[in-house]
Amino acid sequence: MKRNATAVWKGSLKEGGGKLTTQSKVLENTQYSFHSRFEEGIGTNPEELVAAAHSGCFTMQLSAYVTEAGFEIENIETKCVINLVEGTIIESHLTVNAKIKGISDAVFQELVTKAEKNCPVSKLLKAEITSMATLV
Repeated sequence: MKRNATAVWKGSLKEGGGKLTTQSKVLENTQYSFHSRFEEGIGTNPEELVAAAHSGCFTMQLSAYVTEAGFEIENIETKCVINLVEGTIIESHLTVNAKIKGISDAVFQELVTKAEKNCPVSKLLKAEITSMATLV
């Protein structure tokens, strides 16, 4: 399975702006800019999108492990905070609140750690990056 998204940027870093579109069209020409990334401008930013991807992926992975362990999930809520310092993402912190019938805290913590290490986005954050570029 492959998924894609496209970014189009026009202008300089600080005065320019971009639009993001995802394959599913959930994001379609969604605005992003220097101001939405580093200040409080309107639009999204790459770190917010990584946070959404990581919280969603982790929560699905945790759900799979909890179900596999035989417990019934009422609710799992995960907040992800991406920390960007001096041009480098240095941390992705997950805060999880869950209501799961019959599970002990020890088992829950074990499954959280397992999901943290094994969800595809967690693995991506350690992945090799490749590229191909064409000047037009």
